[in-house]
Amino acid sequence: MLKQKVATINAHAEKQSRVARRTIVTESEVNSYLVYEARDQIPVGVVDPTISVIGPGRLSGRAVVDLDAVRKQKAPTSLLDPMNYLMGRLAVTAVGRLRTSNGIGHFDLESSSVGSVPIPKILLQEIVGYYSRSAEKPGGISLDDPFPLPARIREIQVDRGQAIIVQ
Repeated sequence: MLKQKVATINAHAEKQSRVARRTIVTESEVNSYLVYEARDQIPVGVVDPTISVIGPGRLSGRAVVDLDAVRKQKAPTSLLDPMNYLMGRLAVTAVGRLRTSNGIGHFDLESSSVGSVPIPKILLQEIVGYYSRSAEKPGGISLDDPFPLPARIREIQVDRGQAIIVQ
């Protein structure tokens, strides 16, 4: 179902329209899309991603991540570096607030954890940076950077269990 909505959103982006178009996307549609349609867009080493809409403007994301790959790419640091103790494939969770307006999004991290252990933002940044590297962004995505919304999306209104995409 979301695949069709994404196609409609992209088609609407190509049209010049003064009328705002709203598309409702449910949490279950997003998670189904991640499993069945976006598999080839998810980095190797990241499995079982899920998104939960936990309240107005608040999201939780979870994925099982190969932390050995992240740890091995770093130059050796002190024995006190927490990445030295995170090994194998573990669930990484991030909770925060999504703010969007005028085609720009911001994610304000509230908390993050590996398994059931809370981790600082800097450690989550290492994991996100590693798995989001590209030719354009060799250091990966920064959690603090604003990001453009695609397909002429002006805002995303998030509320329990769903999001409304406004173009």
